[in-house]
Parts: sequence; structure tokens; C-alpha cells
Amino acid sequence: MKTWKTILAAGMMSVLAATANAGGIDALRQFNNDADGISGTFTQTVQSRKKTQTSSGSFQILRPGLFKWAYTKPYQQKIIGDGKHIWLYDVDLKQITQSNQDQTIGDSPAAILSNKTALDASYSLKEDGKKDGVDYVLATPKKANAGYQFIRIGFKGNTLAAMELKDSFGNQTTIRFNNVNTKPNLSRSAFTFTPPKGVDILKN
Repeated sequence: MKTWKTILAAGMMSVLAATANAGGIDALRQFNNDADGISGTFTQTVQSRKKTQTSSGSFQILRPGLFKWAYTKPYQQKIIGDGKHIWLYDVDLKQITQSNQDQTIGDSPAAILSNKTALDASYSLKEDGKKDGVDYVLATPKKANAGYQFIRIGFKGNTLAAMELKDSFGNQTTIRFNNVNTKPNLSRSAFTFTPPKGVDILKN
């Protein structure tokens, strides 16, 4: 017969296990609910069957729907969402691609960061383990034709630390976030983009 100490120990282990398993999702939901603005730096690695590319830069997000990603290495490129359009500005090529923001983002991974409602509307969530002190959540798209296989979102404590994505072609993108600030002083005017003179503009 089990003693009360054995039963209590088993009960405590169950509580601790449940708490550990809830860590990533709890952090993600708190982040999603509380963060109206986000800024920081990032390192991005895209791995395909033929090659691996690494880039880095900074980002700013003002929810809902405004964002700016500025790649500085190994090339200069800016991606700006002003609420209506997405502007992809390749500084070296002196070329801009303009597209409709709603149609381009849809329920893509970018929607998780830029819109609070996207998380529950478009994804099913489950805990996906812990590595190097980072708790991961697996976000599976509810739509079968989403264009990607999975998203993993990592939190170190309550701080956004990583995002991993595997698309339908097998390409895997890993983003490591640093210097994350969930209370940046951002204004909507910071996300207004005016194309420089002499730059070609392509519209999708």
C-alpha cells in the first residue's frame, strides 16, 4: 500500500510536470495579449537543400498590422507593412516591390507577431519541448493549404527568443531574437514609407 508520502510525492510531480508543460504556451499567450509594440534585433538563417543563408538586422512592430524589418547584413533590405501595403525595398538593386498587405500576410507566420487575433484564429498550439533554456510551442496552421508545415515559437522565460518555420518546399527558416523590448516608444508615422526617387517600383 502506498504511504501518504508516496502519494503526496506523486501528486507534486504531476503538478510540476503540468506546470513545466504549460510554460511555452502560457508565455506565448501572455506575450500575445500584453505586447502592443515590439522591437529588437534578429539573426535569420534559411536552410534549403542546396544552401544556407544567414542575415541579420533589426525590427519594429506596432500592433495591429504595422511592422518594419531592416536587414543590414549581408545586404541592405527593408520590409515595411504600413497597414495597407507591404513594401520590399532592395537598397542594392534600387528596386521596390509593392503588394497588398492583407493578401500577402493572410494567416502567415508574420501575422502572429503583427496581429493579436491571428494566434487563436489560425493556429492549433501544443508544447514542443525545451532546448538551451528555451520553451517551444508548436503552432500548426488550421488551413491545409497554408503554404508551410509548421511554426515553432520559443520563449526564454516570458521573453520571445526564437521562431522556426518549415515551408511546403522543405526550406527551414530560423530566427533568433535579441534585445527584445515589448514596450518600445513607437508611433504610426514611423511605418510610413515613401519610395526614394529613381527607384523602380513593381506591383504585385
